[in-house]
Amino acid sequence: MTEKEIMRHVDHTQLKAFATWEDIKKLCDEAVEYQTASVCIPPCYIQRVKEAYGEQINICTVVTEAKIAETKKALEDGASEIDMVINISDVKNGDYAAVEKEIAALKEVVGDKILKVIIETCYLTEEEKIAMCKAVTAAGADYIKTSTGFGTAGATISDIR
Repeated sequence: MTEKEIMRHVDHTQLKAFATWEDIKKLCDEAVEYQTASVCIPPCYIQRVKEAYGEQINICTVVTEAKIAETKKALEDGASEIDMVINISDVKNGDYAAVEKEIAALKEVVGDKILKVIIETCYLTEEEKIAMCKAVTAAGADYIKTSTGFGTAGATISDIR
């Protein structure tokens, strides 16, 4: 696989709460230059990025509280991909069915757009990671991601395998 092919599978991400428009613009410029799969940005920047970059890049965002309403708004504003973070409390309580149900509900809203599910592997046991892989698959999401970058650790080779 070439570097260019790899970059087409990379989400170029800037989700820090203090990200400025200049930070987002730099991210988007890099995404265009390197032809990344998408830019993953806070919902408040979706319209501005869509207006500035049009179809040059795929816009992804992470939805949090009130996930369905946020997802609908993000799609209306021009997002072509949605990242969601699982409810880690449900996982820790062993309620994997609740996580699967929430993912499936968001996938229904997203439709043919891409839904990626972040499971924050740094907080999960091996058993929970396996259960989340099964839940994400069963719920029909398009991708599973290891982390938001805000947890205590990011992606590891072990988690990716």
